[in-house]
Amino acid sequence: MEQRVQVLVADDEVHTRQGLQALLAAWPEIEVMGAAANGVEAIQLMEKYRPDVALMDILKPEVDGLEAIRLIKSRWPQVRIVVLTMYATHRAAALAAGADAFLLKGCPAEALQSAILKPG
Repeated sequence: MEQRVQVLVADDEVHTRQGLQALLAAWPEIEVMGAAANGVEAIQLMEKYRPDVALMDILKPEVDGLEAIRLIKSRWPQVRIVVLTMYATHRAAALAAGADAFLLKGCPAEALQSAILKPG
């Protein structure tokens, strides 16, 4: 059996986090390692689990998503970061911060799956 892609979910909205966890859990090639409500939690869970992919929203309390992306990429450059947000206006900033992929919430599930599974 092929190794599963380990994913950390980071979003400040509890229902979004839960929904993403449920969606990702339905795909056998993906394993959800944890879920963070803000950038601080995301960094802590990155340290604890060392996932392959961080699925991140941009707007978060405490440490925002852009700063979290920069911190994650500086400490774990091999981690693939997929931004999933409501705001297309954040695309350039997210990619400049180090995001590997940028998707808008509401995108087809297949686009999310593809972005997560894309080889680094």
